[in-house]
Amino acid sequence: MTAAPDDATTTASDFIRERIQADQQAGLHDGRVQTRFPPEPNGYLHIGHSKSIQLNFGLAEEFGGACNLRFDDTNPEAEDPEYVDAIQDDIAWLGFEPARVVYASDYFEQLYAWAEELVTKGLAYVDDQDAETISEQRGGFGQPGVESPYRDRSPEENLDLLRRMRAGEFDDGTKVLRARIDMQHNVMSMRDPVLYRIRRIEHHRTGNDWVIYPTYDWAHGQSDAIEGVTHSLCTLEFTDHRPLYDWCLEHLELPHGKPEQTEFARLALTHTVMSKRILRRLVEEGTVDGWDDARMPTLRGMRTRGYPAEAIREFVDHIGVAKTNSVHDIELLEFFVRRHHNTHALRRMGVLEPLKVVITNWPEGHVEHLEAINNPEDEAAGTRAVPFSGELWIEQDDFMLDPPKKYYRLTPGREVRLRGGYFITATEAITDDDGKVVEVRCTYDPETKGGQAPDGRKVKSTIHWVSAQHAVDATVHLYERLFTDPHPGKGDSDPMESLNPESRRTVTAKVEPAIADTPAGEVIQFERLGYFAADPSQPTTFHRTVGLRDEWSNIQKRRNK
Repeated sequence: MTAAPDDATTTASDFIRERIQADQQAGLHDGRVQTRFPPEPNGYLHIGHSKSIQLNFGLAEEFGGACNLRFDDTNPEAEDPEYVDAIQDDIAWLGFEPARVVYASDYFEQLYAWAEELVTKGLAYVDDQDAETISEQRGGFGQPGVESPYRDRSPEENLDLLRRMRAGEFDDGTKVLRARIDMQHNVMSMRDPVLYRIRRIEHHRTGNDWVIYPTYDWAHGQSDAIEGVTHSLCTLEFTDHRPLYDWCLEHLELPHGKPEQTEFARLALTHTVMSKRILRRLVEEGTVDGWDDARMPTLRGMRTRGYPAEAIREFVDHIGVAKTNSVHDIELLEFFVRRHHNTHALRRMGVLEPLKVVITNWPEGHVEHLEAINNPEDEAAGTRAVPFSGELWIEQDDFMLDPPKKYYRLTPGREVRLRGGYFITATEAITDDDGKVVEVRCTYDPETKGGQAPDGRKVKSTIHWVSAQHAVDATVHLYERLFTDPHPGKGDSDPMESLNPESRRTVTAKVEPAIADTPAGEVIQFERLGYFAADPSQPTTFHRTVGLRDEWSNIQKRRNK
């Protein structure tokens, strides 16, 4: 369970910071701190990456060091320059700037030279077996591994074969280079892992210069070493790969000191999938409109939806750094989003499900401009003039012919307040042939302008409205959870089984004229309804960011009962 956020978010100490402090005090790496954020450019960044980004860049800044952005582009089959550009843009949007932008492919020559060094030392060999056979021979936990029949080739033969692999003499998949470690090791990654494989695929940077590519396990630690990384921060799934990370570095002549790998818990959210494979499937199968669809947990999707970078950073700071994986409630992230927008977003009025209101005693043709506050949390935001006339739009659920108990909004004979306007009383409802209310007729009290009655009488409800004569049509996308299951894909289940077919609903809303001038990407509050982000490219199109109700507080109250 995560505690309720304090009013101020501060960065607390954690085991990684304590380790860096201890390393500096001991004089390791000459007191230097260098980190890196190493995404593979095979997709768009998602909210889970924000934790690693903030941790790597934040620690470097905190300890006076540097953080590189390194693209681990060792798998050309899945990589694309589109993702390279998007990743850089998303990192900048989050508020971070790399000391350098580098690529694992920058180091292909050095990585290959080191591979030859391992072969010469008898620490690596060329295996002619296929991937399936190698996987089967690796065994499993409590099961012995089987040594390759090619494991005892001489260094000279292996070096010749490796050079011929690089020269392109062999077909794809016919040979690999493996480290020669221990096929009985209790850590599976140490059972003669593959270091190079043959793939005739054009690389987005090196073209067709290479037909062999290093695996991540081979490129990772060595790239860290080349760059001078001091603290290599990885998520917990890399814990079992740390012995291999260290083994590779220990058998090479390094240009700098040996980097240290430290693992931390990844970021996981309820109702959310972080797997790139599943996210790509959502895009390719047309379940969503693209990587920037507002229902996606990608940073692009969250930007479309109106999640501010500041709120994401505050959320990441709040959950902190742990050694054990856990799942955080998405409502907690939404709390930070809502809190940010409550302070910064301008208020506007819009009606999502319009119902016509006719004020029968309003002077014909008369239009007033009422003063409305732009943001009660920010006096400097000022006020605006909102047109008011004798015909209005209100929400359909703000009127009921036969209301239940404790319904205090508009109903025949009841008086309510129009926000910033007048008191009105419903006198008649016009229905269609199916009995649906299509128009409500009311009277207004001219003495209640601004929402207060001179005689001191009170009303129990205030509703929002838009002048029908001045209303602008707006396309509004309303979102629910993309996955209905709080833990989609848990166990062996397919997360696609819990897809919500009603995750998006689109309506044509009636909005006040000022909304039409909302800059692309800006978030405003539709009063009483929630926060809405102006689409980056479609005018007068809005995405609901979050509602006004603090669902996180309600969750906490239920848990604390």
